Amino acid sequence: MDSRIRRHAEIIVHQAIDLQPDDDVVVSMPPVAEDLAVALYEQIGEVGANPMMVARGDRGIGTDRATRAYLRAVDEDDLSEPEHALKLFEHADAAVVARPHENVTEQSDVSPEKGSAYDRAYRDVLNARLSTKWCLTQYPAPADAQLAGMSTEAYEDFVYDAVNKDWDAVREHQEQMVEIMDGADEVHIVSGDTTDVTMSVKDMVTLNDWGTNNLPAGEVFTAPVPDSVEGEVLFDKPVYHNAREVQGAWLKFEGGEVVDFSATQNEDVLEGILTTDEGSNRLGELGIGMNRDIDRFTYNMLFDEKMGDTVHMALGRAYPATVGEGVEQNDSAKHVDMIVDMSEDSYIEVDGEIVQRNGTFKFEDGFEG
Repeated sequence: MDSRIRRHAEIIVHQAIDLQPDDDVVVSMPPVAEDLAVALYEQIGEVGANPMMVARGDRGIGTDRATRAYLRAVDEDDLSEPEHALKLFEHADAAVVARPHENVTEQSDVSPEKGSAYDRAYRDVLNARLSTKWCLTQYPAPADAQLAGMSTEAYEDFVYDAVNKDWDAVREHQEQMVEIMDGADEVHIVSGDTTDVTMSVKDMVTLNDWGTNNLPAGEVFTAPVPDSVEGEVLFDKPVYHNAREVQGAWLKFEGGEVVDFSATQNEDVLEGILTTDEGSNRLGELGIGMNRDIDRFTYNMLFDEKMGDTVHMALGRAYPATVGEGVEQNDSAKHVDMIVDMSEDSYIEVDGEIVQRNGTFKFEDGFEG
């Protein structure tokens, strides 16, 4: 087995989920990631915890092929909360989820409406998983390499360079941005003449993502006050959602809600996201990408949202840990990240002070305020 896979498993077990003896852990990934599953089981056994494995793809009810067959066959009105899946995560102490693919477009012929109905039905299951010690990660499968436009070997190098890092050093570097954001009132983001948006983060919590949930990590993120978002955003990187690519997604916000939108490709997918429920047309996250080992767009949001010189905003659910005490949490069955390139003609302003310009932070060499 590739030694990098074993190192990946060590980081998951000992850092990301901090597994303890007698913990019950759900390992959730499809057969194409069996090497990672084996390495995880070795680590879990050494700790003395209790693993249980379920095969799954992007959605948590089975492999991508099986899930496609189910969603195409089931009546939308028959989709309901699965009690057995809910109980699984309610009784688990930890969960490790990997999302490689055998066919990245397997579910491309599942309608956006059916997908949104599924997300609503499984909303509490997702929340139960997120209440455990959880880690979401990637195994470098050939289909994902193909989607990224890379050879399998090059994609393996890309994945492990981004995942198997000195995360203590990452934490220290990113903490400088956390200190800027935590306690701030207003964030203003400008990119060219297509993005100019403001939002309040007053009393919200800014988190340092250094490998405790997502692997790869490499972002600083918080939640906007739900009704505070004003302005327009053009997400100039594609949104790859439910096996369909949305290009040129543009949103206009007033009073925190999306009041107008468009896309140059697959606008119906964007509309399906926005109309899922009451919270899906408001922002639940503002994230700032800081992992410069992720230096190319790969159509995999687990990586792309961490890419240096970017920010991302997520429609839908806010992570509870980012919501301050006594502040409204935006809740939704959706959490869909979308990316803005901040490498040129761009800046981030916090409480009237420019803290990043053209991808360079004020605490880095070369910053020009």
